[in-house]
Amino acid sequence: MPSLAIDPRLPRWTEQPGHRAWLTAQAEALLAFFERHAIDPDGGFHVLDTAGRPVRTADGGRPPRQLHSTTRMVHCFAAAHLMGRPGADAIVDHGMDFLWNGHRDPVNGGYFWGIGANGPSDPLKQAYGHAFVLLAASSAKVAGHPDADRLLADVATILDERFWEDGPGASAEEFTPDWQSFDTYRGQNSNMHLTEALMAAHEATGDSLFLARAERIAELIIDRHARAAGWRVPEHFTADWQVDRAYAGSPMFRPAGTTPGHWLEWARLLVQLWQTGGRRHAWMPEAARALFDQAVTDAWDPAGGFWYSLEWDGTPRIRDRYWWPCCEAIGAAAFLGSLGDDPEIEAWYRRVWSFTATRLIDREHGGWHPQLDATLAPNSDPFFGKPDIYHAFQACMIPLLPKTGSLTRGLLATAKG
Repeated sequence: MPSLAIDPRLPRWTEQPGHRAWLTAQAEALLAFFERHAIDPDGGFHVLDTAGRPVRTADGGRPPRQLHSTTRMVHCFAAAHLMGRPGADAIVDHGMDFLWNGHRDPVNGGYFWGIGANGPSDPLKQAYGHAFVLLAASSAKVAGHPDADRLLADVATILDERFWEDGPGASAEEFTPDWQSFDTYRGQNSNMHLTEALMAAHEATGDSLFLARAERIAELIIDRHARAAGWRVPEHFTADWQVDRAYAGSPMFRPAGTTPGHWLEWARLLVQLWQTGGRRHAWMPEAARALFDQAVTDAWDPAGGFWYSLEWDGTPRIRDRYWWPCCEAIGAAAFLGSLGDDPEIEAWYRRVWSFTATRLIDREHGGWHPQLDATLAPNSDPFFGKPDIYHAFQACMIPLLPKTGSLTRGLLATAKG
């Protein structure tokens, strides 16, 4: 993909007023796209189609409302409230109500993954979803929501009593509605997002236990397993946290092989964790750069974009290009770029944004295309319509904020001056 040389007379893009204005405009456009039709009057949020309209099933109904989508809307619109966006508070109110009165299991505790028209459509209790409940509650607390403490205390207790395994220092994966264990799978994806949520909870509450657990997860998955694998992050594990290279699960959440977008996501989270923890762990920024370098080496298609999944030798497995790895590359480059002038990181930041602007931003309908095929045309399966706001919104906001903590912490600090 052609690109202009970096002019040494000019500052990094993240420091240039024009680029910062462009990022702000993109973030505002995403918020406008999702707030227009997302609210479901029966609770939670609609799944949106390509044009941003509510998706309907063949019988005229609606798809289930999934926990990660509800929580991500709360998180992003709590951030929008901190930005001073009128109406964002009403969306946070709507999502917080549905988390407590829709997703929460009032009998056995915890939060159902999917809610249909008549109750739980998928009643499993998943670590991935509970991690996002913790993130949503933490962001809502920073934004000053009156129900945030209740939600945060509830989900933190569930994570502590049901999911956390202190021996390895990580979370178990999933349970039946009444908390019976039904498989031996352990996954890095849920633990990666739990790391993000634990840092946000630490910032929101000051509780050092959240930070200590985030550091333990990072040590297990990255300092131990990713380092041993040459900075290709293993995704799937057995109950005793041995790498399971043969595992193949959900193509959306647990694809076979490796998922380089997660290497980029970890690169961002490690720099944030290093900063949040007082820069005590020197291995974290070094590992972050190693993960970033391995991801762009193995997974960047010369035609543009990141292949979704790879074989263990680094060759492409699923060649479709999804939006969220580009979002995570942008966030990772912004955090790594904050550590000092690095022309290579700056070049990647610009390269990924240029691809995103020309191929992923949907200038006809709004929002971003979630998936591109081998010809770089919009594609679908496993992602349909416009899945959610979380990755794209954070890609726009992270470069604008201090690289010393979470999204809401940065917005709060910026608002206070």
